[in-house]
Amino acid sequence: MRGKNRKKDLPIDQAHTTREHPGEAIDDSRNWPGYGLVFLGIATMGMTLVAAGYGFAGWAILGAILCVLFFVVGAGIVLAEHAHVKHLEGQHLTGQLGH
Repeated sequence: MRGKNRKKDLPIDQAHTTREHPGEAIDDSRNWPGYGLVFLGIATMGMTLVAAGYGFAGWAILGAILCVLFFVVGAGIVLAEHAHVKHLEGQHLTGQLGH
């Protein structure tokens, strides 16, 4: 997104919806690494529970650490990109219109 007129590049379809950011998760591909990390967090949580159930304490601890790390970093990436889109519009992250 270069130049002064960045609003036209935002993933907003005003003609077909009244919501503020419809389809942002699909349109804005900078969120995808965050979604991938959250998915890895869910998969790691399953593997951690299996390891803990079978008594592999070392693997369970490592899995728990990785699970938390994946969730925090993934959610942070998604939140940061959403804040970036809101900033380009001149709005605050906590100012939710219609949601």
